[in-house]
Amino acid sequence: MSSLLTLNAGSSSLKFGLYRAAPEPDLLADGQVAGVGNTAQLILRVGNNASQTEISAETQASALAEVMRALAPHMFGLEITGVGHRVVHGGPDYATPIVLTPEVQDALASFIPLAPLHQPHNLAGISAAHLAFPDAIQVACFDTAFHRGHPWVNDAFALPRALYTEGIRRYGFHGLSYEYVTGVIATEFPDLQKGRVIIAHLGNGASMCAIRDGKSVGSTMGFSALDGLPMGTRCGQIDPGVVLYLIEQKRMTPHDVFQLLYKQSGLLGLSDISGDMRELLASDQPEAAQAIDYYVFRARREIGALSAVLGGIDGLVFCGGIGENADGIRRRIVDGLDYLGLRINPSSTHGDPRDIGTGPTRILVVPTDEERVIARAVNRALNQTNR
Repeated sequence: MSSLLTLNAGSSSLKFGLYRAAPEPDLLADGQVAGVGNTAQLILRVGNNASQTEISAETQASALAEVMRALAPHMFGLEITGVGHRVVHGGPDYATPIVLTPEVQDALASFIPLAPLHQPHNLAGISAAHLAFPDAIQVACFDTAFHRGHPWVNDAFALPRALYTEGIRRYGFHGLSYEYVTGVIATEFPDLQKGRVIIAHLGNGASMCAIRDGKSVGSTMGFSALDGLPMGTRCGQIDPGVVLYLIEQKRMTPHDVFQLLYKQSGLLGLSDISGDMRELLASDQPEAAQAIDYYVFRARREIGALSAVLGGIDGLVFCGGIGENADGIRRRIVDGLDYLGLRINPSSTHGDPRDIGTGPTRILVVPTDEERVIARAVNRALNQTNR
């Protein structure tokens, strides 16, 4: 029986999902390897059961081998015929999932300067999967694809036009998450499908997306995954003059600036404690409180900006680790947005637990599932190949 594997390879992690191929892929097991490059932890979830094992995983290839070893007892009668990969950057051209060929992989490698923190590791996962499953179809799914088709004014920077042609433009990210959530809205909250919706993907990486008629028309993230909201260790919005100052006056090298903006900033930099919102919420240090205050302020500001892009707002949807689980953060973000019709119900016992608003503007919490979006894309590719 045909089965699908989804892979999301990061700098020190490998997330995976095993699905039985079906019109709607059926999840059999999922998990992740945390700590690739050293002694790692393999977390495997099968149904309601979860296990954690210490393994050796020096590379993405060795991590994938350990994953398949752990999945082996659950694969009786199954053959992996398709593998789907999360690829952060698809550049200006890739607007849909695509079957990977050497030419496509070369094109994706050319986007490494656009996503240096993610793209090399995504490609390492693809190489590992080609070795492990040489006969399986391999499909790339792009975090930028959902945002292709933006109005030009939402994609361009006020720079010389030649730079736009070269690819220096706003791309937007977290597209797989937004695709899943807009699908849920279309099927389960159809009154919002044609409306003006802001989706807030709040996790270690964070962004918001303005949706009209189910399509992205604006995003807080831009050329890179640094822009917009503050994140766990990434700075979010910053005056480019600060970068020039760091280089010219502080004599920081480009590598030093890269490390600062991607890995030492955000909640971690503001608090000097942690980039994990859970730890900051549990802390009694004033710096933790200030970091949370800044996070909430920026989120509220971006909701206002995106509502202007949309010409109003009919719904606000939270997803991602913080968006789905941190009720206190959701409430603080919404507090003060009554002018947009946004109010959170003080009680959590009414109706659909995902529908948490009481004002005229809907507020929803929709757990995202990027892996399922990837599995669906692989399924479509397999169906087209078998016709």
